[in-house]
Amino acid sequence: MTPGNNGASTPEDDDPFGYLYADGQANGAQPPSGGGYGYPNSVSRVRAVGERQFGQQQQTAQYGQPPTVPQQGPYGQPNTHYAAPENFAGGGGPSTGRQPVQGGGGRGRGPNTKGLLIGAVAVVAAVVIGIAVAMANGDKGTDGDKAGGGASAPASAPASPSPSASDTGDANEAELPAVDAKAVSLTGGTTTASDVKGAKAAGGIYVTNFNVAGAALTWNVSGIPKDGKYTLNVNYGVPGKDAKATLTINGTAQTRPLNLGNFAHAPEGDYAKGWTNTWANITLNKGTNTIKISCEQGNSCDANFDQLSLEVGWKS
Repeated sequence: MTPGNNGASTPEDDDPFGYLYADGQANGAQPPSGGGYGYPNSVSRVRAVGERQFGQQQQTAQYGQPPTVPQQGPYGQPNTHYAAPENFAGGGGPSTGRQPVQGGGGRGRGPNTKGLLIGAVAVVAAVVIGIAVAMANGDKGTDGDKAGGGASAPASAPASPSPSASDTGDANEAELPAVDAKAVSLTGGTTTASDVKGAKAAGGIYVTNFNVAGAALTWNVSGIPKDGKYTLNVNYGVPGKDAKATLTINGTAQTRPLNLGNFAHAPEGDYAKGWTNTWANITLNKGTNTIKISCEQGNSCDANFDQLSLEVGWKS
């Protein structure tokens, strides 16, 4: 082998830009054409893009000849000379199970957002329809109840009974008795009549013939809630003049007579215009009591009696 200038001593000493310098040009360096660096017979390290193929036998260019550059396909089409290693048998890459994209452009399709949007709209529509149906059924049920065709609403629990006066000890909460005079015990010649108009008792019936000594009407009243002060109300009528009677409570005569005055200012002899009322403060026991109105000696007893009632407390 004859000595000669075959370029740089080693590939590392090759200067790809030797043709730009005077000494390089003197040594025969030329601008690169093909695969050389510029010096004649220099080692070529240039490999065209797409030259290497995986899984196939590598083509070897003849010494001193540039390697054959594979032709590129149209833009956007896959290169027949190059593919990822995993797409070739024996390419060395792990198999991922993916199939290469067939035909079409170079871009892959993204997620199907249109389908997702349609699905979301369908879900919302189903919810809205369900709410509307529920509201319609509720309104129908209400109308049916109003018309008497629907199921009746559950009856509310009965209210607790209010405490009686005996439970609380408050006589104000008790319903105190009242009575028509004709319903009490009549003695001493008293009787009932309905000739005089204006009586408030049922049927206009009142007690008369009281203007006789010993005449009396006795009311045995029960249901008094507690011991204490009460007021006896008496509805009566006089013939245009005052009268008085004796009041006895539980066998004890009161010191003050029952005042039967002509408070209606009726003309004398006119019983119909003489209907009025009076009251007396008394003390009763809890339970049953006896109230007696009688015509005693010294009383002026020309009066008719209509109704009797009680209320709590004393009047002044």
